[in-house]
Amino acid sequence: MKHAADNGAPRRAVVLLSGGLDSATTLAVAHSQAYACYALSFDYGQRHVAEINAAGRVAAALGAVEHRVVRLDLGQLGGSALTDTAIAVPEGPTEGIPVTYVPARNTVMLAYALAWAEVLGANDIFIGVNAVDYSGYPDCRPEFIEAFEKLANLATKAGVEQGNFHVHAPLIRLSKAEIIRLGIALGVEYGQTVSCYQATAEGLACGRCDSCRLRREGFRATGMPDPTRYAREPA
Repeated sequence: MKHAADNGAPRRAVVLLSGGLDSATTLAVAHSQAYACYALSFDYGQRHVAEINAAGRVAAALGAVEHRVVRLDLGQLGGSALTDTAIAVPEGPTEGIPVTYVPARNTVMLAYALAWAEVLGANDIFIGVNAVDYSGYPDCRPEFIEAFEKLANLATKAGVEQGNFHVHAPLIRLSKAEIIRLGIALGVEYGQTVSCYQATAEGLACGRCDSCRLRREGFRATGMPDPTRYAREPA
């Protein structure tokens, strides 16, 4: 379905793009729906900075109109294994919300996406959160997405005057295998993506963190080859 602005041009959408499997698929979904996609990534002090380079590759491959990288240092606040090297990234099953949760990360990133969307005159924001095969983060749930969409229409000039901001989470109820199948059908080259929480500077995955486990199990469930480049072959 083509989404066109009043002047006949494609409607604009801001797409949060981490450089990982889920966000790449989300960009492909938005592109397939004929949105003019503006990709937004964050250098937020994460230890897996290789994903930023991956985001650039994915944005170019999937036809983003523009790709911006915003620098903000959530590491100054601490509280997460992804931003504090003193906290080890878990390499096995954990209970409850894991230490890889970055406090309020999706809230902060969606706020930036909302600001850029208002500047662009875009009514649509896409985010690749998932509430099926995921690590249990509270800001990946449908309730959070619904609440942020309501906030977007309350807290902005465009929202007050027009009231039509929409936050799309097209993967939220899909399994990892379903996400991979969808992405492959839409032409995503998953070898370009980096999902590992502690990838090397070259983008080699550890094969042991929760993100690697979910990604690997997703490919196994599809029966498709896993294009992930590992620092060492996982068990």
